[in-house]
Amino acid sequence: MTALESAAKKPVNLSLNEALVRESRAYCGNLSAKVEEMLQAYVDAQRQVRSQHRQQAQAAVVDWNALHDAAGSFADAHSIL
Repeated sequence: MTALESAAKKPVNLSLNEALVRESRAYCGNLSAKVEEMLQAYVDAQRQVRSQHRQQAQAAVVDWNALHDAAGSFADAHSIL
């Protein structure tokens, strides 16, 4: 049994297309389980996307800091201080 399967269940209200629900029942017996499975896949994918964005942002910060350390800032030549 996975962590997802052993987690407590919470009833929720969803508004779904009636014809789509009726047709989907021909493909899966447990619509709640299928929706939960698909929602978990969506959440996992979004987690991955956000992680990649964080990694890209961190890489940009590292690159920017390296550039600044090597070349300084354009504004440094124009400081009135």
